[in-house]
Amino acid sequence: MIPTKGYAAKQAKGALEPFSFERKAPGPKEVLIEIAYCGVCHSDLHKVNNDWGGSAYPLVPGHEIVGIVNKVGKDVKRFKPGDNAGVGCFIDSCRNCEACKDHEEQYCASATWTYGAKLADGLRTYGGYSERIVVNEDFVLTIAKDANLASTAPLLCAGITTYSPLKHWNVGKGQNVGIVGLGGLGHMGLKLAKSFGAKVVAFTHSPKKKEDALRLGADEVIVTSDVASMEKHKGSFDFILDTVSAPHDLNQMLGMLRRNGHYVIVGVPSDPHAVHAFSLIEGRHSLSGSLIGGIKQTQEMLDYCAKKGIVSDVEVIPMQDINKAYERMLKGDVRYRFVIDMKSLK
Repeated sequence: MIPTKGYAAKQAKGALEPFSFERKAPGPKEVLIEIAYCGVCHSDLHKVNNDWGGSAYPLVPGHEIVGIVNKVGKDVKRFKPGDNAGVGCFIDSCRNCEACKDHEEQYCASATWTYGAKLADGLRTYGGYSERIVVNEDFVLTIAKDANLASTAPLLCAGITTYSPLKHWNVGKGQNVGIVGLGGLGHMGLKLAKSFGAKVVAFTHSPKKKEDALRLGADEVIVTSDVASMEKHKGSFDFILDTVSAPHDLNQMLGMLRRNGHYVIVGVPSDPHAVHAFSLIEGRHSLSGSLIGGIKQTQEMLDYCAKKGIVSDVEVIPMQDINKAYERMLKGDVRYRFVIDMKSLK
């Protein structure tokens, strides 16, 4: 066993605090990664607060993990000590169900989440707010040698969460695409949709983010409180990606779709959305959701972003500032993803 330092929540809505535990030594097919950086996802806060139910404590969050391979098991083929490596939202699956065979392990009913998942031995998984992690090589991602690790970390969740639906619904040239929200997910969705050749319009409730949205590549910015602007663009979008994790008016946004337009949700507010049937049947609108991506597609996304020079805009913080970061995240005070520097745990 390997002594490991991290930060954990000991109870629902509790502050994160230092927490020591043990990682197992890598088995024949496993990789030991010394974590360099871990992104801070809004779902980490939801899980700490038990907003969705099912959280178990102590809880060590973190599923946007990048680092350096330290040791590998004797049967590992793809990694060697010194390689860059990444770990996303899950670290195992059943490998035999329809979803797994389709390389969409995120929809496997037996997927093992990177943190907070109950294992066969009764223990639970601990995530990336820690010094190191041990993962089966089949669920470890390759990170480019020259990658900026801090800016790459959020791609393991924010990147794939937005890349996957854009690819699934074939977003590209000739389409008018809306991105709702300009946070950790939204700014990645904006960058990716633009790189696919779409005309991209950012929807934000904050006029202060207008300049940033344009800098990030938006062709236009709509402030959702501007009634005239919203009315002007009503019924004009082929595809809208909703990244917001706070309550908002979904019916108003569905009205922005063209006939046969697609509205896809990736943000998860703590309270359910209220959707009126007329918002869907008038215009034959489709309302869908999407959950991260499988290992194959996540690697595809990482390779694509490396080729295109796409990374997340980040604010690097020490582990000791995580509770302040959560407070700021609730206020929308981050441009656009907090990333923890794990050297601060040494």
